[in-house]
Amino acid sequence: MKRRLDVGNVALSLAAPVASLAVAVGLSALLLLISGFNPGDVLSTLWSRAGLASTWLDAAQRAIPLYLSAIAVAVGFKMGLFNIGVEGQYRVAMLATAVVGAAVRLPAVLHVGFCLMVAMIFGAAWATVPAVLKVTRGVNEVISTIMMNFIAIGLTAFLFAEVFKNTPDGDLNAKTRPMPPSSYMPNLIEQDLRALSGFLIVAIVLGIGFYLMVWRSRFGFQLRASGANPAAARIAGINPKAMIMKAMLLSGALAGLVGMPQILGERHAYGNDLQLNLGFDGIAVALLGRNNPAGMAVGALIFGFLNAAGRFLDLADIPKEIVIILQGVIVLTVVIIYELVGRVRARRTQEIAARDLEVPAVELVAA
Repeated sequence: MKRRLDVGNVALSLAAPVASLAVAVGLSALLLLISGFNPGDVLSTLWSRAGLASTWLDAAQRAIPLYLSAIAVAVGFKMGLFNIGVEGQYRVAMLATAVVGAAVRLPAVLHVGFCLMVAMIFGAAWATVPAVLKVTRGVNEVISTIMMNFIAIGLTAFLFAEVFKNTPDGDLNAKTRPMPPSSYMPNLIEQDLRALSGFLIVAIVLGIGFYLMVWRSRFGFQLRASGANPAAARIAGINPKAMIMKAMLLSGALAGLVGMPQILGERHAYGNDLQLNLGFDGIAVALLGRNNPAGMAVGALIFGFLNAAGRFLDLADIPKEIVIILQGVIVLTVVIIYELVGRVRARRTQEIAARDLEVPAVELVAA
């Protein structure tokens, strides 16, 4: 039974990504035709950038914050929580880290570690409100985290414009006080005007830590058990309210790191030129990667490549916004097909188990 079951599941697992890719390409081509664009021109333009090392360097740099955001979202997903507030959590953490990091003087390594700690503390603090509302009043975390996003956007805009904005003469870009060089995260690779941040190592460490925590620790077992069946977890002695608080705070702390590649690695200040909406993209990457650290890494790299290569669509008189459509189609296709494959796998498992149970029953009756 085990051999037949494993072979069938492996086949389904291999067929799922192939089918997802084929359907995504087909739907994307259809949407491009409806929009009046030649799918061949779009795909050839994107494919022409795939052979350039500079494109993949840019893609990897763009993928780092997306991967961090996906991990933050996945922690909540494993608990059955939808932390839609990553966007607000990392924005608050970015402003706080830029202000606090510029106000202290520490040795280089300690300064970077201090800034990361500040980011995680403020990210977790912003996630505390929806966590407390969920535990004490049963408020749906989707609603509360979305509302906290609006508050975070408004609050950071006000504090930046009215309190922390620093505009020296001759500087056209409004930003906070520049952070000292001791807070800079060094680059691993520098090529022309492109660079690969040292945050790649942080992302890899967090990915490994996420895997060990979720699948190789007692806390991870409690997290998954609470998310899969809260009633059974409660009977087993797991405190659901405590797990909600822990999961939300951990998710918020990880969310605080999403903006750090920009604050510590590129801009060294909080300003109007920061890349935003990383929290919402992280949700898509987490869904695309099925909350698996390796899958989310692939999803982040796909999104990073599309964003990096999509900039050159304008040169072919094709709106680069088409990349957003492609990303949406890919996510929807993967989610739907994997859900269908999951149902087929579950039905097949039940059928095989039922057939194997019938054999001993028939032999017992015959005896």
